[in-house]
Amino acid sequence: MTYVISDLHGYPIEKLKMLLEKAEFGENDSLYILGDVVDRNGDGGVGILLWLLEQVNVQLLLGNHEAMLLSCDFVFDEITEDSVAAMNSEKIDLLNNYMLNGGDVTLKALQALPRETQQDILDYLRDCPLYEAVTAGDRDYILVHSGFENFRKDRKITDYSADELIWAWPELDDEYFDDIHTVFGHTPTMSYGDEYRGKILKKHTWTDIDCGAAYGNEPILLRLDDYAEFNL
Repeated sequence: MTYVISDLHGYPIEKLKMLLEKAEFGENDSLYILGDVVDRNGDGGVGILLWLLEQVNVQLLLGNHEAMLLSCDFVFDEITEDSVAAMNSEKIDLLNNYMLNGGDVTLKALQALPRETQQDILDYLRDCPLYEAVTAGDRDYILVHSGFENFRKDRKITDYSADELIWAWPELDDEYFDDIHTVFGHTPTMSYGDEYRGKILKKHTWTDIDCGAAYGNEPILLRLDDYAEFNL
């Protein structure tokens, strides 16, 4: 079975484990987290990141919040004269932007870890893919963090930039591929209308699974094989 979830934003790792247990997720199943496990709440997602380092059947896709964290990886460098001299206005702006987007809790939790573990996490995030193609329940899917910016049906997925895959904000009437269903997060479903608050939004060519965990809603785990939904 293939499961997807997205935009956990500091959701407690113990609750995520409870959710997976409720769905009877096992070692022969696959879970794809569609980005943005970090920032905003709790331990900033560091508990989930530590858990991900040990998983063989769970894959995190890069989200815009992970990308912002990686853009600030210089804060984990050893403090030397050279590193201080390299702290220019561009880096300060990147760090300020990240902090304004909820990165303070993640940086605090990461900085409490041993340096080797910090680097293991950063290396893991650098290796995260931007998208995955999967087949489940006789249906083909593209999994991506935010959908597609500047989408065209004749455009190859490999031609999209990282920003176009992690910062898109699809409109309700946007249409994607006809023969492969797109599943993404990033845009909280409640932003499309209060009737979608805390719910998965399913359209003809795409499904948005960001149920607003960043804002206090419970995330929903979706099993692609039969579109069964699980939450606590």
